Amino acid sequence: MRLNRNEIKARLKSLELGTPSWGYADSGTRFHVFRRPYTPRCLEERLEDAAQVQKLTGICPYFDLHSALDRDADWASVRRLAESLGLKLGAVNPHLYSDDDYVLGSVCNPQETIRKKSLAALLQGVEIARIVGANVMSMWFADGSNAPGQDDFRLRHTRLYSALQTVYEAMSPDMRMVLEYKFFEPGFYHMDIADWGTAYMIAHKLGDRARLLVDMGHHALGVNIEQIVALLLLHDKLGGFHFNDKKYGDDDLTVGSIQPYQLFLVCCELVAAERSPDLAPRVRRAALMIDQNHNVQNQIEGTIQSVLAIQSAFAKALSVDYDALEKVRAEGDVVMAEEIVKSAFEEDVRPMLSETRIEMGLHPDPLQAFRQSGYARKMAAQRAS
Repeated sequence: MRLNRNEIKARLKSLELGTPSWGYADSGTRFHVFRRPYTPRCLEERLEDAAQVQKLTGICPYFDLHSALDRDADWASVRRLAESLGLKLGAVNPHLYSDDDYVLGSVCNPQETIRKKSLAALLQGVEIARIVGANVMSMWFADGSNAPGQDDFRLRHTRLYSALQTVYEAMSPDMRMVLEYKFFEPGFYHMDIADWGTAYMIAHKLGDRARLLVDMGHHALGVNIEQIVALLLLHDKLGGFHFNDKKYGDDDLTVGSIQPYQLFLVCCELVAAERSPDLAPRVRRAALMIDQNHNVQNQIEGTIQSVLAIQSAFAKALSVDYDALEKVRAEGDVVMAEEIVKSAFEEDVRPMLSETRIEMGLHPDPLQAFRQSGYARKMAAQRAS
């Protein structure tokens, strides 16, 4: 049976997304970072911008920290500020790549002193998470190599696992680790966690609180991401998402801007799994996070665009008649199975989304509401210095 309109709206109201600290910062390309007068100058101002996104969309209560970008001696104060703005600290991202010491890697580095430095930074991330009340350690490593023979694959894997095991054991019982994988960049010969198979192998060995993070831009062109999501749910190893979009490599474009059908199909796997009593808790545990750079857009507007795209994809996925789909699958009716899925994707859910926002006490068009608010002009005047 297909969900009715009220059931779909109720599920949409329960969506919770995390927006990233780095998504509110200046961005650009490897050729130039573009400075804009309204860009936040510090963590506190990035929290203010995230609060605006939550105020306008109603489904972005989480703010994800980046240990290379967010540096603050008083993390308890940061937590209090976030709470005063109606936000919760969701994930800590202790990325290790913005230091010359890491030219040959961080935890996989052949030099023991660099590995110790890297591990100390990861453990500091655990302590930050504990203080701010975050329960997700989001782990992505830029470790890899650029030339055949540069290092030993097996030794690097052993070093990586040893560091992750130490971090895993240091985490509080309520914390979980999500491992991100990426098939290339910055390593152009190999990456130490290149694919979901490697990440799964590590997470399985670490334990139940280690799962995988699926970044939409971290796969080779043509990879069936929805199949990966389905299998990770089946084996209880789906930890969360970094939603973004790509045309070529890890472009970190606004969500749904290039491949909206793929985004919809991923959401279909999540919605279909929610129909199973065994799989539903696994879906609800997955952290839904946005990860993108706004090279030319206003950062808040770009983030709102992505939130709306995720809402739209979920609304369409919730509109699929899964009972009818199961029936035609059993009958081997390939054409009708595709038509059932495709017709939901082609449905115009914008009126229902506007209706849902109004029921939540929000403006029906968050992007228009932001432009009308004058917030960007006000922040440009305050932050231009």
